[in-house]
Amino acid sequence: MLKSSFLLLPRFSLASPPHRTICFAKMSKTPGPLSPKFVPAEKSEITSVSKSDGFKFSFVSYNILAQAYVKSALFPHSPGPCLKWKARSQAILTVLKSLGADFLCLQELDEYDSFYKSNIESVGYSSIYVQRSGQKRDGCGIFYKQDSAELVIEEKIDYNDLVPSIQDDTVSVDKEANLPADGEKKLVSKGDVSLKNSRADRGDINDPCVRVKRDCVGIMAAFRLKDPCHLIIVANTHLYWDPELADVKLAQARYLLSRLAQFKLLVSEKFDCSPSVVVAGDFNSLPGDQVYQYLISGSSVMGTLPESSDDVPIPLCSVYASTKGEPHFSNCTPGFTGTLDYILFSPSEDIKPVSYLELPEPGASDVQGGLPNYYHPSDHLPIGAEFELVQ
Repeated sequence: MLKSSFLLLPRFSLASPPHRTICFAKMSKTPGPLSPKFVPAEKSEITSVSKSDGFKFSFVSYNILAQAYVKSALFPHSPGPCLKWKARSQAILTVLKSLGADFLCLQELDEYDSFYKSNIESVGYSSIYVQRSGQKRDGCGIFYKQDSAELVIEEKIDYNDLVPSIQDDTVSVDKEANLPADGEKKLVSKGDVSLKNSRADRGDINDPCVRVKRDCVGIMAAFRLKDPCHLIIVANTHLYWDPELADVKLAQARYLLSRLAQFKLLVSEKFDCSPSVVVAGDFNSLPGDQVYQYLISGSSVMGTLPESSDDVPIPLCSVYASTKGEPHFSNCTPGFTGTLDYILFSPSEDIKPVSYLELPEPGASDVQGGLPNYYHPSDHLPIGAEFELVQ
């Protein structure tokens, strides 16, 4: 009875008013997806909610778990109905609708053309998307409200472009120097069941070219906000997951920041402006890991500047780290629970985070047993921030 009632849930319209539980909960007694709220960042090293004299926009990053990767063998802890496409897709839409952010950066986004594009755009969003290389069906997408932002220019990032650089010896992937940290060894959540086969299918990972070719992507774009004098660059990415290839993740992070710096220069010169920068994604790295430390090492707020400014081409700091501290976790399964998702921004006098999206605390009833479940349709949780532009 539970299964049939869940599968028959009605198609939700994103235009309907937000609810904390989906509308059929009283009929089936089945809990619905939760709608997290933005919390003011009252105590922050870099901002204060006491001053509010600028334009605000909200930003959410969410690994929605591609349906192509939803197998009962990978999520034996999840209730069966929660893994079904019809139920999960509608639950994800309900969450996205309730958040109502000006920018939605989604990772593991599949069924883009057949489902998400039309359903999300029907409530006032436009979108851009990049699919992973090779045979992968998912990718990264940026949805933005048409009445909040106008797309100016975009570029796609394919981390497989690192392969020619390695062949030319212009980029080195030092496997000995970049062994995974202790925390990273546990980073095997949904990939661990098929880990052996996935590595074997790719060939010899000791071959640098094979090792780096992981079919990961990202996308970045410049948007003109309501204020025509201000442009913002938004980047969304998903780095490789395997803890045994920590060196590859670091190479991807370096490539991301290099491309981002080039893109910022292009936008600055083309439009004669100084754009703000916000970067979101699933970085598959814990706070303190090499990728995380690299990404924030150029920030004068959160990290120590490197010896050479060329090492970190653009300064970034984490929204959560600079307001309340990184969350206890953004990914939650019985095999792994930890923080992998981040929203980063380039600190300046022009942009400040004034609120962040709440996340459950350890032991919260809605995450017990691991995700996905009836409360959370993905194995990841959405993270978010509200930024204020000070003119």
